[in-house]
Amino acid sequence: MTQLIIGHLYTSLHAGCASAVARVLEAHDVEVDFLDLDPDDVAETLESGEVDLLVSAWFPRDAGLVPDGARVIGDLYQPRASFAALTPMGAVNNLDATQVERLIVAEDAREALDGALKRLPALSSLPIEVVGEAALYGRLEKARAAGEKVLVAAMQPHAVFHHNFLTLVDDPDELLGGELSARMVLTGPAAARTDSDLIDELSEMMLGNKVMSALDYVIAVEEQDPEEAAESWQRGRLIPRDA
Repeated sequence: MTQLIIGHLYTSLHAGCASAVARVLEAHDVEVDFLDLDPDDVAETLESGEVDLLVSAWFPRDAGLVPDGARVIGDLYQPRASFAALTPMGAVNNLDATQVERLIVAEDAREALDGALKRLPALSSLPIEVVGEAALYGRLEKARAAGEKVLVAAMQPHAVFHHNFLTLVDDPDELLGGELSARMVLTGPAAARTDSDLIDELSEMMLGNKVMSALDYVIAVEEQDPEEAAESWQRGRLIPRDA
């Protein structure tokens, strides 16, 4: 039996994605172990072979993480930084600073927001509150309860984009940057011992942002175990497969 160690960042989003990929591997009689990674450790663990499969890296941003001989496969979902407002949107429906009391930005979207503010100087005068990805849902629940008029900058997918909690605000100029691709990195030695049909299946695997937001929601908000959430996805109980 082939054994693969899946490495993933220790967020609920990445844990859910890794567990979904593991369901596919296990269907091919692959024994799977997981390794939680700090962002600073990803490149080293791939290079050393401590991790066989990284789920996932965001390309082209993370292209420098790929060691020599590794295979980059799949297109699991399409991360992107987005502006959004609480639903119902109320007066906040565009990037006009006069409609907004403050900016709430998820930590992983902060760099993208900094670039956008250079082209939106009016927004840069607003109070900016940076929130960790894990705390974002709770913070926005409080904002909605208090009737705050906030503009949110966050990465999709995320739990806050499930159940229409947020409504996207038009950003026709892509001020926060364009779409990325969440892909898997399979080390060279792991690829050599992995069945080519399985590699082909992983290469064609698609979760999509809606599924990933739902996985993040049930893990981070409903506190479901990532492997149970992945099973719900596999059995079609998470959201309809064509959603």
